[in-house]
Amino acid sequence: MLCYLKYAVAGLTAATLVSGQTFSDCNPMKKTCPANIGTTESRQTFDFTKSSSLDQWTTTSGNVKTGSSGAEFTVNKQGDAPTIQTGFYIFFGEVSVTMKAAPGTGIVSSIVLESDDLDEIDWATVGGDTTQIETNYFGKGDTTTYDRAIWEPVSTPQETFHTYKVVWTKEGTTWSVDGEVIRTLSFNDAQSGTRYPQTPMNVRIGIWAGGDPSNAEGTIQWAGGATDYSKSPFTMYIKDVTIVNYNPAESYTWSDQTGSYESIKSTGSTNSTSPTPSKTTSASRSVFISCSSVLAISNSPESSGSPITASLTGTPSSSSLVSSHPSSPSAFPVFNTASNLTAGGLGFMSFLAIVSGFLFL
Repeated sequence: MLCYLKYAVAGLTAATLVSGQTFSDCNPMKKTCPANIGTTESRQTFDFTKSSSLDQWTTTSGNVKTGSSGAEFTVNKQGDAPTIQTGFYIFFGEVSVTMKAAPGTGIVSSIVLESDDLDEIDWATVGGDTTQIETNYFGKGDTTTYDRAIWEPVSTPQETFHTYKVVWTKEGTTWSVDGEVIRTLSFNDAQSGTRYPQTPMNVRIGIWAGGDPSNAEGTIQWAGGATDYSKSPFTMYIKDVTIVNYNPAESYTWSDQTGSYESIKSTGSTNSTSPTPSKTTSASRSVFISCSSVLAISNSPESSGSPITASLTGTPSSSSLVSSHPSSPSAFPVFNTASNLTAGGLGFMSFLAIVSGFLFL
């Protein structure tokens, strides 16, 4: 979750800032949980210039309205953190979001794919940085390390609509901006797949003040500084969202507690539309952001697990931001002591690959 630190935020104000975006009501790796509600539609597009587009989304925090520029997520005062979430899960697929991030020091605009066992894939921008966006992932809520976040170049995300897309399969995940792949993660790069996001996910979109003065210093630093609410409102706009489900089904059931994609059983499934993942068209140009320097501010125990690394190609840039922030409201403000973070796994089947004699599991 955006290289967040999982910790408790003291004080009533922090507790009421927002409901965590990166959380799970029931973790199937720990107990028996209800099946995930799926969707039998292989492709859905939501035009947020129309109010009806929010019908299949749940507003989990604050208020979200629609207008000519799309859905509006606004921080007017301390505690505001409007967030929406799909009422269905997908099991590998694509998520494309056309977003103009919010301005304002310390204001975080986020897009998150999250599963019940805390697999996670993220995008995040901070209002005071007009040159880059953060990509991140977690697997099984493992926050023992914070070396997976990468800041990627993007031009004026607070002034310009950009299309941010994730292609997520069993074999790997790619992040792209305006059609250009900027980062690629392979299944085996995430601790031999054990920390690769690979279970059904829903989509969560929201905004929050990482620079709120009640937050830990590491979070405020990660967000770019303290938020000055006298300069509000700070608004993020989401023009449209397209979601492709590679394994359409009415629901997804966890057959065991391994957290493996092979353990997920589909009910009421239709033919999969899994295409071959997009190829990398350009080398990633950013560098890992380490949160180790702020681990000391964590005041809640971390989940167990081994270090996770992501594989990149190209020459790293000299990005110097330090990522550290709480499990947020779904990759947004996570001022929830129960919140956990995660990342990664993917896959698909390719007809052409089978013809060639290769079977991608």
